[in-house]
Amino acid sequence: MIPKIILWASAALAFYVYVGFPLLLTLLRRFARHPVARKPITPTVTLLVAAYNEADVIEAKIRNTLALEYPSECLDLAIACDGPKDGTTAIAERVASDIGQGRVRVFAYPVNRGKLHVLNDTVPELAGEIVALSDAASMLEPDAISRLVENFADPAVGAASGLYGVVRGEDATLGKQEDLYWKYETYLKEAEGEIGSILGCHGSLYAVRRTLYPYPRPGTINDDYVIPMRILQQGYRVVYDPRAVAYEEAHEMAGFSRRVRIMTGNFQQLREMKALLRPLQLVPLFFFLSHKAGRLVVPIAMLAVLAANLFLLGKPVYRALFALQLAFYALVLLGALVRLRPKVLRLPYYFCMINAAAFLGMYHALRGGRTLAWKRE
Repeated sequence: MIPKIILWASAALAFYVYVGFPLLLTLLRRFARHPVARKPITPTVTLLVAAYNEADVIEAKIRNTLALEYPSECLDLAIACDGPKDGTTAIAERVASDIGQGRVRVFAYPVNRGKLHVLNDTVPELAGEIVALSDAASMLEPDAISRLVENFADPAVGAASGLYGVVRGEDATLGKQEDLYWKYETYLKEAEGEIGSILGCHGSLYAVRRTLYPYPRPGTINDDYVIPMRILQQGYRVVYDPRAVAYEEAHEMAGFSRRVRIMTGNFQQLREMKALLRPLQLVPLFFFLSHKAGRLVVPIAMLAVLAANLFLLGKPVYRALFALQLAFYALVLLGALVRLRPKVLRLPYYFCMINAAAFLGMYHALRGGRTLAWKRE
């Protein structure tokens, strides 16, 4: 009985996290919508970009920002250079001087200390009522800031996230799978935001009220999760607006080491659960356990299903289940070695790559994330 319990309980957990929870959100959003009181407003906004080695994209980022459809007198750009070694600072200063028109400030920090160090040091120097944060490689649609800022017309909103999109996926080994994954994540965030608050934002574009910026502890990895969570703890709502679009090319988001870094941050985020317990916030806590915490347990559940199945091969139904698992992991192995066609056959590899990163993420989190550097891959 013990192998059966382990197998079916583990399978049920994995099914709930990736299938059951989205289905439950679909049902809840039909009956528990909590709309945001959006309307056009034009507060002062500072777009803050923390940059390490971004020489190949920083000029495009500045030009993209200056071309946004938002009143120029209300929008400025801050580039916080975290001790880059590839000339990012010099390029940013040159472009700011050539076309910045006084709207671009470059903060040249000489030593690479980490993203949150530069965010925490730079935010007090900003003038915008709203601070929008964006990655250097993320390009914004012309109306992205206008759309995002509309959410702050609702006084209950303390932070808002835009939508992250992938372009040129065909040029990356797992570009289409990355795009599919983010569409899946987008659906979850959209549903959570309609019901209550999302718990984390997309680092490609999100915004906060400057007065609510929480100054997280340097060394925290996923700033786009921890900052919104601290704002939620202050009693404000964190919302999702898929009309505010930022996009990156698929190769910018590729790489196993990037997945390990994200998973390390996800394990760090478990500390944030206490913010949902005092005072008790049932809906955000439900989202946290089902979405974030559940994802960290799924890799263990997958191994448990495989191991428990080995003790149950005496019955045909379990032999069939074991054969299905072997076929699945065979696709994973093939996906690691060759570019399978059709592309849907690469999904098992992508899914297992994400979950395998959780084990290294756990290791790095237990070591305090000290072995992970913030760098451009």
